Amino acid sequence: MDNWFSIDQIDKDTFIISEYRHWEETHCYLLNGLEHSLLIDTGLGICNIYNKVIGLTDKPVIAVATHIHWDHIGGHRFFPNFYAHKAELNWLAGEFPLTIEQIKGMVVDRCELPEGYDVDKYEFFQGRPTRVLKDNDMINLGGRFVQVVHTPGHSPGHMCFWERERGYLFTGDLVYKDTLFAYFPSTDPKAYLNSLERVSALPVKQVFPAHHALNIQPEILGRMRAAFRQLQDEGKLHHGSGTFDYGDWAVWL
Repeated sequence: MDNWFSIDQIDKDTFIISEYRHWEETHCYLLNGLEHSLLIDTGLGICNIYNKVIGLTDKPVIAVATHIHWDHIGGHRFFPNFYAHKAELNWLAGEFPLTIEQIKGMVVDRCELPEGYDVDKYEFFQGRPTRVLKDNDMINLGGRFVQVVHTPGHSPGHMCFWERERGYLFTGDLVYKDTLFAYFPSTDPKAYLNSLERVSALPVKQVFPAHHALNIQPEILGRMRAAFRQLQDEGKLHHGSGTFDYGDWAVWL
């Protein structure tokens, strides 16, 4: 489907590749350096993101997922040079906590699928990364440096990516405008707060989330941190305490 992906340009060598025809409205980010390009998340895997990426760069592409969930690694099969966090390597080796049938159900949920798409052929990506990442690692793209910020909470190996020179923070599923998911058994609400404490202390100029609205400002980092702090103070920062709505975002614990 030619119109499955939408492309927006952040600056002369940074692009957003979005999938608005699925309810999750997933965003992937292409950062072009002098020697390599970095693709942060590879999307749902319903259509071929590689065909879009090669139209935006002539450099070798490194793929990295903010975390190993199906909607962030769907296009990994097109990028043999990919990085992953050490805490989620088991999910890339057959130990993901959902069945393939559950994942297929989410692939087709509330989605305008391309004509002829066969979800029965969908496979959850498995593989061994070319580099295992840890907190504070630096990815050098050639004249462009991206720092790994390990931000567990939504998942054990969740990473944000911080480009200090430009003030860009790519937040994955840690921060976006909608309901944040922190209720799965593999989530950790207290670790989520710690991660928000960390990213809200960075001198962020622009926030780039993995889902939904792109008109998101750095001030939301402090608001989320304050809300999580309050939930902790009230003894509610734990699984099963409910969903808490803060206007332009919410959290399901």
